[in-house]
Amino acid sequence: MLRFAKWHIWLGWLVGLPILMWTITGLVMVAKPIEEVRGNHLRIADTGEQLLPPGNPAPVLNEIDVPRSVTEIRTVMQRGEPVTFVTRDDSRVTRHEAATGALLDPLNEVQARKIVAQTIKGGTAIQSMKLYEADEVPFDFRRPVPVWQAKLADGTHVYIGRDTAQVEAVRTRWWRIFDTMWGLHIMDLNERENTSHPILIISALLAVIGALLGCILMFRRRKAGPLGRTANPRS
Repeated sequence: MLRFAKWHIWLGWLVGLPILMWTITGLVMVAKPIEEVRGNHLRIADTGEQLLPPGNPAPVLNEIDVPRSVTEIRTVMQRGEPVTFVTRDDSRVTRHEAATGALLDPLNEVQARKIVAQTIKGGTAIQSMKLYEADEVPFDFRRPVPVWQAKLADGTHVYIGRDTAQVEAVRTRWWRIFDTMWGLHIMDLNERENTSHPILIISALLAVIGALLGCILMFRRRKAGPLGRTANPRS
């Protein structure tokens, strides 16, 4: 038992900080519902993609360039108009008129602002708009998709796909705090994606061993006085 106690103390020094960090970050991450973290409460309505209504004519695809790299072709209603999306294996998406197959122009800033105003609460209070190419998207988006970033007055970032003409993500200030806590929780602040790496596994394993030793030491019997010290027969 004495040896276990020494091991427990040394492990406590090693894993005390990670355990405290896991507890604090976990508490922060559950402080608000995940729907609020994702900004779902800011979406006014589902004005993006919808199914084609019954009786809608089949889309015309003969004028659409369909190379072998295409992985998906789908036609939906987007803001009241039938639109065909062509997705390639490099994740690039193009939009076409469903009736003619004609290629639609990429979303411009005026159109992006209109989408934000129509679909996001507070979307009219845009402080800045900026277009990001797929290889230079901001860290809080982290998807290789060309997007317009709308910065709102309350610190929210709304991302609208340049090629999809729909809201791809809503990043509130709380989402960015949540994202930082998640990176600390999994000990990956760079990418915040790797949930299985040696540092995390070893830290968790040591924490488990320390907890097991603590449980074992709970059964250690000691003769103690009324204040928790060993009784002195001469006192």
